[in-house]
Amino acid sequence: MYVSAGTGQRIKATVKEKVFLGHQPTPELVAILLVYFVQGILGLARLAVSFFLKDQLNMSPAEVSAMMGIVSIPWMVKPLFGFLSDGLPIFGYRRRPYMILAGILGALSWIAMATIVTVPWQATVAVALSSLSIAISDVIADSLVVERARSENLADAGSLQSLCWGTSAIGGIITAYLSGFLLEYFSASNIFFVTATFPLIVTGVAWLISETPVKQGETQNVKQQVKQLRHAFTQRSILLPTLFLFLWQATPNSDAAMFFFTTNELGFEPEFLGRVRLVTSVASLVGIWLFQRFFKQLPFRKIFGWSTVISAALGMTTLLLVTHANRAIGIDDRWFSLGDSLILTVMGQIAYMPVLVLAARLCPPGVEATLFALLMSITNLASVLSHEFGAVLMHWLQITESNFENLWLLVVIANGSTLLPLVFLRWVPNGDTSQVSAGDSSEAIDAQAQEA
Repeated sequence: MYVSAGTGQRIKATVKEKVFLGHQPTPELVAILLVYFVQGILGLARLAVSFFLKDQLNMSPAEVSAMMGIVSIPWMVKPLFGFLSDGLPIFGYRRRPYMILAGILGALSWIAMATIVTVPWQATVAVALSSLSIAISDVIADSLVVERARSENLADAGSLQSLCWGTSAIGGIITAYLSGFLLEYFSASNIFFVTATFPLIVTGVAWLISETPVKQGETQNVKQQVKQLRHAFTQRSILLPTLFLFLWQATPNSDAAMFFFTTNELGFEPEFLGRVRLVTSVASLVGIWLFQRFFKQLPFRKIFGWSTVISAALGMTTLLLVTHANRAIGIDDRWFSLGDSLILTVMGQIAYMPVLVLAARLCPPGVEATLFALLMSITNLASVLSHEFGAVLMHWLQITESNFENLWLLVVIANGSTLLPLVFLRWVPNGDTSQVSAGDSSEAIDAQAQEA
């Protein structure tokens, strides 16, 4: 069959346009996706950090839980990095230099973990600096995505977000099993050295970002942005749902205690924990698909209410593992742990997806990106408090690296407390609310709040 040169060129152009979910693979898009990929692949060191804190620094479950809260602080102040990038260019550039510095900072933090960290406070500083590195690069990548989304239609903008989230998930899946498998053959320090190379990818791809120098006087008015944000948060239609999300995320968790229990009491090896991480990573994608396929049209109140109740009930099944009752009914610890993690992760992802949707719907035009980052920072603050409340409970219940007598009570408190925010469920809009404009009158705002 004969194909004209013009037709062939059009076919090539069409194929090129359909690469990356309909987006052309420009150097800048590749750079953005690699930033998200690095965020996912950094999970390689997650189990190494946990075992390093437990076995080499001899930290208790309460100390580890408290530390996890502290190192999450950079994610609480993400809007600050956005303000710095927009209002304080480096050599005239607002994006590229910050990504370069973030990559270098991340590499240095992991090198420090591999070489000079010998006491808990040093580990806290090093892991916090790594968290800071990821948070900065995440803000810059998000800002580039927002800039691209403004020039695209709704469908293309949605596919771009899916592409970014999917790239990060792929990075996480690739390293999920390896994070445990490599610990069977290499020390935590060796894994930290390998992990230190990943942030340098961010530094390298920063040069692919298309950016023109900002002239003096062209920087964004940070004072005006702060004024808009303050105005937005005085609106009850934004404030009340935000308070609910904060309370919903701030209940205590038992993650650190369960890690010590599964390794010290049940004897789970790093390789098996890597398998668990692989299962939960895939389960997260399944949860996202189920939400998109079956639950995204449900009213916010209904999905928050039912997902919270079901998750709390399923979370109580952990009591079977903690009390060894699973053995009495003939289920091996490892199989029970895998199945439990799979089900709880799917439900947890379904429960969390409405947080992202609701946060996006609460953002009024004019401050969408900044307010969304702020809302995510508030939920991150709640997660920090969740770890700290868990640490307090572990100390109060005298749960240590070898004493798990009261772990069952911690599981009951942690799961039961997730039901308490449902008292304020009416603060959440009952349906998909329209966005509130930054200039809405107080009467209209109060009317929308009363409807919620």
